[in-house]
Amino acid sequence: MAKQSSIQKNMNREKIVNKFKSRRNSLKRMVMKKDLSMEDRFKIQSKLNDLPRDSSNIRVRNRCKITGRTRGVYRKFRLSRIKIRELTMSGSLPGVVKSSW
Repeated sequence: MAKQSSIQKNMNREKIVNKFKSRRNSLKRMVMKKDLSMEDRFKIQSKLNDLPRDSSNIRVRNRCKITGRTRGVYRKFRLSRIKIRELTMSGSLPGVVKSSW
């Protein structure tokens, strides 16, 4: 089980990302416009830099929803490889069967 502070910090980051998502995307689109002058683009870039650091989506870490583990997390299930194996073997994960050949 991961530290509760790390899990909570990641959850706060997810909230901040969702809060600033539309503003960040609109500023990014404006920066990428080639018809704007360089000075205008620099001003827009500085507005983008003024946003909170945690509002960037890259700062959110994929974590297991049960244990909080950061490594070996399958995006489809949002579970770690260990929990996927345990739940699959017990039959609690619908649609997943153990393969044999």
